[in-house]
Amino acid sequence: GNHGVARHGISPRPVAATANAVELCAAGGAAINQICIANNLGLKVFDLALHIPTADITEEAALDERGCAATMAFGMEAIAGGADLLCLGDLGVGNSTVAAALLAALFGGSGADWVGSGSGADASMRVRKAEVVDAALAFHGTGLRDPLEALRRVGGREFAAIAGAILAARTQKIPVLLDGLVATAAAAALHAADATALDHCLLASLSPEPAHARAAERLGLRPLLDLGVSHGEGAGAALAAGLVKAAALTASGMAAALH
Repeated sequence: GNHGVARHGISPRPVAATANAVELCAAGGAAINQICIANNLGLKVFDLALHIPTADITEEAALDERGCAATMAFGMEAIAGGADLLCLGDLGVGNSTVAAALLAALFGGSGADWVGSGSGADASMRVRKAEVVDAALAFHGTGLRDPLEALRRVGGREFAAIAGAILAARTQKIPVLLDGLVATAAAAALHAADATALDHCLLASLSPEPAHARAAERLGLRPLLDLGVSHGEGAGAALAAGLVKAAALTASGMAAALH
């Protein structure tokens, strides 16, 4: 997804980099493509209206109610056709700042408590990111008390779609691997609404973002991997899926020990 708040210079990458990354995935040249091939995983990439960034969260809600609901429903299509395991990741310039705003809305604190370097922000840009988060929190105020309303107001399309995918997997009894700060922030909104909402989820890996470890701890999620993977695209989840497949084969195929 793309974000209107990116106009504040919160990322060293241009907004066009989101579409470029999606196109690279579609062409089979991204890191996630290679990991999926290695682990025999299917891959779906959802373009969430990249040509229409969400509204600037420092001035208005990211999505209107209808748009948020529709995007959550669109995310539910991630499991269309059936799945054994759902691995969720993200692509979106500026979305680490949006994740920081959503986590601050859900868990409290200021922008400085939740922002990090993202895709390479220097010290001055991190200050700008924190200021943007604080501006968003101040603008929306008490409207952020409801977690799903917070998702709509200071989240984004990829956040809403990931939340929808998690919900759909829950109803279909499909286990989920969460990857990265964005997927964890989207999941946190569901957890704040219902403490059992993530009972079918595991955290695949921790990103280098300090906020990710704090959010994971608040959610009671321990990562399967902690390799410092910051690539995004769900790469950590795809790597962890290899562990899940090995565990399933071990449980189903290993001969009983001799006594």
